[in-house]
This record gives sequence, C-alpha cells and structure tokens, in this order.
Amino acid sequence: MARRGRSLAAAAAGCNLVLVALLVCAGVASAAGQAGGTPQPRPSGRLPPRNSKFVTLTPKAFGHKRNYQVSCSDEGGPDCYVGCPKECPNKCLVFCAYCLSFCMCDIFPGTSCGDPRFTGGDGNTFYFHGKKDQNFCIVSDADLHINAHFIGNHNPDLKRDFTWVQALGVTFGAGHRLYIGARRAVEWDEDEDHIQITFDAEPVDIDAVKKARWVSKALPGLSVMRMDTVNTVMVELDGVFSISANAVPITDKDNRIHKYGRTEGDSLVHLDLGFQFHNLTKDVDGVLGQTYRPGYASKVDIKAKMPIMGGAPKYLSKDGLFSTDCAVSRFRRTAGNGVTTFAY
Repeated sequence: MARRGRSLAAAAAGCNLVLVALLVCAGVASAAGQAGGTPQPRPSGRLPPRNSKFVTLTPKAFGHKRNYQVSCSDEGGPDCYVGCPKECPNKCLVFCAYCLSFCMCDIFPGTSCGDPRFTGGDGNTFYFHGKKDQNFCIVSDADLHINAHFIGNHNPDLKRDFTWVQALGVTFGAGHRLYIGARRAVEWDEDEDHIQITFDAEPVDIDAVKKARWVSKALPGLSVMRMDTVNTVMVELDGVFSISANAVPITDKDNRIHKYGRTEGDSLVHLDLGFQFHNLTKDVDGVLGQTYRPGYASKVDIKAKMPIMGGAPKYLSKDGLFSTDCAVSRFRRTAGNGVTTFAY
C-alpha cells in the first residue's frame, strides 16, 4: 500500500528522528519564524544533496482533487504520495527521497526571496535592500562572481523603497557570462514564461515542457532544466554551483498586506532564488557569499523583527550587471596567456 507523504508542518514532531533532521528542522524553524512575523536564528545547515530527486508540484494545474498529490514512485522515489503544505497550497517542491514537501521559499541556507530576504550559509536570515535599478555583488570568489540587479518601488507613506532581485549576472572561469532574469510584465500571466536566460550573450532556448533540459555545447558542464513548464528552472555548473530560479509577481494580496505601492503598469516580476555552492574558497565575499566563510560571525542583529545587513556601498557594482568591480570583489580570471589577473 502506498504510504502518504508529509508536509513540512506534519514532519515537525519527528524532526529529530530521521537522517534528514538538519534539513527538516531548518524548514520547521523557518515556518515558525514566518508565522510570527519575525525570522528566528537557526543553526547552520544545507540544502538537500546536490543530486536529490525533487519535483515541482502545482496542484491547481490538475483537474480533480486526487491529482492534487504527486506520486514519488513515478519520479524514482519511494512509493508514497505527498501534497503541498497549507502555507503554500498552489505551488511547492517535493523531495521524493524524503517523501516531504516544502514551500518554494522555506528558509534554507542559500535562499533569497521577496523583499530580498537572504538565508546565509551560517543559517541566519537577514534582509538586504540594496537600491532600485542598481547591481550588487552577492557572491564574489576566486573564479565565480554573481551580481544581482535590483528593481524596486517607493512607498511615500512609509518613506522607504521596496526592492526585489530581478536578474542575476554570473561571471565565471575565463570570463563566461550567464544571465538569469525575469521579464517585466504589465499583467502577470501564469501560463506565460517570464524566465530569460543567456550564456555568453546567446539566448538559451528550452521547450516549455517540465524536465526539458539544455546542455551547453561550448561548456558541457553547464545545463538548464525546467522544473515546471514555465517560470521555474534549475541552472547547474558541474562542481561549481546550482541555482534554482522562480519568476513570481507581486500579487494583489502581497500589495495589500505589505503596502508595496504597486501600480497598474508593472506587476514587478522578480526572482525567488536558491543557491548551492560546491567549491567556494575560504576568502569568498559578497552579501551572501561572506556567510559561507569558515568562522563567519554575522554583524546583523538576528533578533530584530527585520534583521538588515547594511554596508550597501561596498557591494555596489558600478559598471553593470557583469562588472566585478565592487569593493569586496575576490574575482580573478585567467588570461589567454595563462597569467592570472585580478579584477580588483
């Protein structure tokens, strides 16, 4: 008989009884923090192993109640069925190896969601607001540099700007450039693909089919796979990084609750992101990158209602999305003659 899967909340009671306790407990702590409106400090942890089997579940895409669940046996996992947690009934991730489901933005190390809320490699959550229409280096290492382009909106009643990550500019190796962005939309259409990807200025085209995969001919270790028919992808560079990107709008509900001041002319489509890094050096820096350094001690007040990381000027990339000129840059590239040159 097929066994039933568990949502994040249902898994809490047995959190310390299974091998994946670190993963599940981090998610449970996340849900508790979000429910109270105050992110809570968590122990450091990590995302599931790089080759974990997971699928995106979108219940409303199916026609009747039974199909609101996914059979993990169909995906090479154990013989179980699991649905989305009540906190995110319309879309979630299912990790079939554990027969557990998670909201797309549960707080795991390496995530960035919403009005940019990052969870660092140390397990602590903080906000980094940056500035509208500017680029900030979020990870900078010896041969990997990731900038984020921020979009935003000003609410004069609250006297503050709201910002979101609209695109990533990833520079690596001998100057390769990977762009992952969310297309602007006046009105959000969930059946339209809002993800745009280019590699070395050439568009990456993938069929709008779940699990469709593109592999670079110029760099075979680089691949892109659709985790849903549209708007959710996984970008991987073997031995270096895995980046999940989900394009989402500011909904009417979000706008009403948080007073974002969204106008009718822009649905403020942005990216919710998840990062896994496989070969960072101990000198890595950047808004998110620094939190992966051995012995990193956060200066953010994690007990605050909204823990904010300041110091935006030192992370600012003045010369564009692929610039490696921020003050904390650690990026270096190998020139054609084999000589290593530093970008800072």
